Amino acid sequence: MTVVELAGGVGGAKLAEGLAVHLGTALTVVVNTGDDLERHGLAIWPDHDTVAYTLTGLDDEVRGWGLRSETWAVMDGLAALGDESWFRLGDRDLATHLWRTDRLGAGARPTTVALEFRERLGIAPTILPMTDAPVRTEIRT
Repeated sequence: MTVVELAGGVGGAKLAEGLAVHLGTALTVVVNTGDDLERHGLAIWPDHDTVAYTLTGLDDEVRGWGLRSETWAVMDGLAALGDESWFRLGDRDLATHLWRTDRLGAGARPTTVALEFRERLGIAPTILPMTDAPVRTEIRT
């Protein structure tokens, strides 16, 4: 039996964490891609990474996102250059985005990249993007 969870954000990551304790490899987490973005030329997948970091136990439980014990040298350097710092990416988190962007640039599909990331981090449940096609959240007023 496979259980599929549709996940987005911290709440979805916490649900996946609880389900993974009981289901392990029988759990497939389909992650929201509507908040994915490109920043500084890097593919940023916030919901995917929150789920992955939570399932590895590497997540920062205080902030609710990113990696525990993260450092911010790159963001501090960008801020010193006058860059907008509304979206903070930690130094180790940037390594994830660099690796992902490289894989996508080499022609790998988002699903393939997500599966490779899961394997490299040793995550038991499968984590998949909801689609390989670009989808963006829009707010219309």
